[in-house]
Amino acid sequence: MCARWGFLPQFGDALGAGTEHPAPCEGALPCFGGCMGRPRPASGFPTPGPLRLLLPGGRAGAVLRSPVKAAAAGGGPRRRRWAARGSGARRRPRGRATLGRCGGTVSIVYKSPDYEELAFALLLEHLVSIGYPQEILSYKYDPTFPTRGLVFDALYGNLLKVDSHGNLLVCAHGFRFLKGPPQPLLTPTGGWCPHLPPHGPLPGRGPPLCLSCGLLHQLLQIPEGCLKEKTLENIEKYVVKDPCVPLLLSRMKEVGKVFLATNSDYNYTDAIMSYLFDFSEGKKAGTQQRPWRSYFDLIVVDTRKPLFFAEGTVLRQVDTDTGKLRVGTYTGPLQHCAIYSGGSSDLVCDLLGVKGKDILYMGDHIFGDILKSKKRQGWRTFLVVPELARELQVWTEKSELFEELRSLDLFLAELYQHLDSGSSERPDISSIKRRIQKVTHEMDMCYGKMGSLFRCGSRQTLFASQLMRYADLYAASFINFLYYPFSYLFRAPPVLMAHESTVEHGLRDSAEAGTALAPWLAQQSHPGQQVAGGIQDASGGEEEEEDGEA
Repeated sequence: MCARWGFLPQFGDALGAGTEHPAPCEGALPCFGGCMGRPRPASGFPTPGPLRLLLPGGRAGAVLRSPVKAAAAGGGPRRRRWAARGSGARRRPRGRATLGRCGGTVSIVYKSPDYEELAFALLLEHLVSIGYPQEILSYKYDPTFPTRGLVFDALYGNLLKVDSHGNLLVCAHGFRFLKGPPQPLLTPTGGWCPHLPPHGPLPGRGPPLCLSCGLLHQLLQIPEGCLKEKTLENIEKYVVKDPCVPLLLSRMKEVGKVFLATNSDYNYTDAIMSYLFDFSEGKKAGTQQRPWRSYFDLIVVDTRKPLFFAEGTVLRQVDTDTGKLRVGTYTGPLQHCAIYSGGSSDLVCDLLGVKGKDILYMGDHIFGDILKSKKRQGWRTFLVVPELARELQVWTEKSELFEELRSLDLFLAELYQHLDSGSSERPDISSIKRRIQKVTHEMDMCYGKMGSLFRCGSRQTLFASQLMRYADLYAASFINFLYYPFSYLFRAPPVLMAHESTVEHGLRDSAEAGTALAPWLAQQSHPGQQVAGGIQDASGGEEEEEDGEA
């Protein structure tokens, strides 16, 4: 199921797009030095693990991880500084934030790698059905090989990992990684030869299995109904059920409008959503179960995204008793708890009475969800990146590799420091280049065979550049919004251009920043706010910064 949920807060303006940053709402406290406040969970409510809500530079955001107690300059009541879990030393945050409004929701989460293994098995069965030998059914899914954001070369059959400028970072033909200039394997028909077996052709079968370009599209068309049927047969194995989802949606609906848009049909959507919102076992006897449709103001199935963000299709109403579509195009007003099929993003805006930046749209597909909704509608966007948990873990544990890459770059620059256009000397940098390649490869292997989703050494991937450009917010889960007030304002971290980074600017800590802004803060007349000499709470007691986790 490819469900996307949108949230339309009905107050303020919090999420800036591009370089625009809205003004804080009345009574908001600015947090300086990248400190970001977060309300303490209510008594009895589980404190989350590493809380990650990331906001790309130049759009709207900052990086949030597990909370560490700290005093924030100009913070008034206790604020929290965000640092990497288990990092040992305090980490200086790079983002900024003020209080404002925000909100959103996200797609259904499938369990990995169980769900991928199911799809892989169905794909093998599909290959056999179109003529491939039965031996391929013995192949096992390798979760360490694939990653998102790769480019498939339909001409030569290569799997490519590229940067934002199209430069090649990693190239694989089947399971064989290519070095140097690509050497494509062409068939006489002009198709490509995928090396399906890990070590070449099947035993006794001669040359590697060949697939013509004409069959490529057919290969990718796994019978969708079969995958959905298998999912529903063992829904607990393949779908993540989180009790925080109904809680967050109910809170969002109290302050705004929430809509659901999915490419799936009504029957599959109803089965999945009924499972996700069914927590009757924990309820008291006699308590009525709230239907899942009541959490949304608008529900649209069969949206056929990304066509949904262009001309769309005919909007029809679904008969929830039979699951079939009603005859004729629906042109009436929005009906409570009704289910619609097809339509377009323009019709969604008309039914809800909103447009453009009034909507915070959330999805997990960089192209079909984020890029299209941003470019065609100007919606504010939230990208869900489930791989983020693993990415942050490796980034924290292997930070010394990236630091070594930075040191090698600095050492390389120093070799040319005293040379100019009149110098005949040519420094030998071959050993440095080899070391850079070795460290980059070692760093990539920590993530998997295809490396990190976001970078290759010191170079960012195409996926990372698209995320930075089109996603206003991104995180591993939309549940992170549960720990923020809907009046929260996210601000973009400062991003220096190449010429600006050549000028040294001393980094000031939060106390120095608060002292410099004391005259301005005094005019705001925020209760309990003291700047000079430290941060005090409303009772006048000065808080001390702590390095331990909250």
